[in-house]
Amino acid sequence: MNEQELFEAIYETILNRTAKYDGQYYIGITSTKIFCRPSCRSRTPKRKNVRVYRSIQEAIDAGFRACKRCKPEVSGKHGPDAEMAERVKQLIHHQYKEALTLNAMAQQLAISPYHLLRVFKRVTGLTPSKYLMTHRISEAKKLLLADQKAIAQVAAETGFSNPPHFSSVFKKMAGCSPHEYREKTAEEGERLK
Repeated sequence: MNEQELFEAIYETILNRTAKYDGQYYIGITSTKIFCRPSCRSRTPKRKNVRVYRSIQEAIDAGFRACKRCKPEVSGKHGPDAEMAERVKQLIHHQYKEALTLNAMAQQLAISPYHLLRVFKRVTGLTPSKYLMTHRISEAKKLLLADQKAIAQVAAETGFSNPPHFSSVFKKMAGCSPHEYREKTAEEGERLK
């Protein structure tokens, strides 16, 4: 691959905002004197204004400053978006038993609900609400297998205030009711003995 073909392939990653190459090289934009990650969501630079650097130091030495949006100098392969998505996941893992709304999560993280939703979905492929429900159902499965608590108690301990809603969501996500799940798993356990 010659130098021009390599540049075209790199420019294609800028157009697609491919996070796969974050940390492998950095893009300097001569019109703004800013350098970014290949996945930066800022306005796409003109081809003629793009320079490619192998390291942050190389870009700085060439007279560029770090982008305030994608923060290429911040450690972590995928930058602040992945870091924020991870913070949302941790929040969900610690507070899934509570009435956790998008607005409540955004307020705790001091960001707008719209931004939280957009970034989390882009990074994980799920909305925070879907991730929360998936985590709650996963925890409910553990409780259903661990002991013989009533379904209503399992629902309450996993953040569902309404047992019929819990059963409905559980059936939709697991393919069976909580009671059927408990019985089916117990039968499978007996067969393995």
